[in-house]
Amino acid sequence: MTTMMIPSIPRKGMIMSKKIPMRQCVGCGEMKAKKEMLRVIKTAEEEILLDTTGKKNGRGAYICPNPECLQKAARNRGLERSLKTAVPKDILDTLMKEMENR
Repeated sequence: MTTMMIPSIPRKGMIMSKKIPMRQCVGCGEMKAKKEMLRVIKTAEEEILLDTTGKKNGRGAYICPNPECLQKAARNRGLERSLKTAVPKDILDTLMKEMENR
């Protein structure tokens, strides 16, 4: 995991840096801030869901919030590789609709 540093000013005038967690998109492969990405998870019950909070339990994969990245992830099997399971087409369609509604 890579982090990016952002300067912040604490007490007594010292300059400190705040770490920003970075994640790699399974579609395009770009590193972006975790807050900019959408998290897709596989739960213990083998369900595949879009995690809007970023805090649900399960194996996660990060993807950019644009439909092109989801299509790339489906084409190059990046989502399947990250979640370590096959992702049916109907679930990809559901994820696409949820992504468009955000």
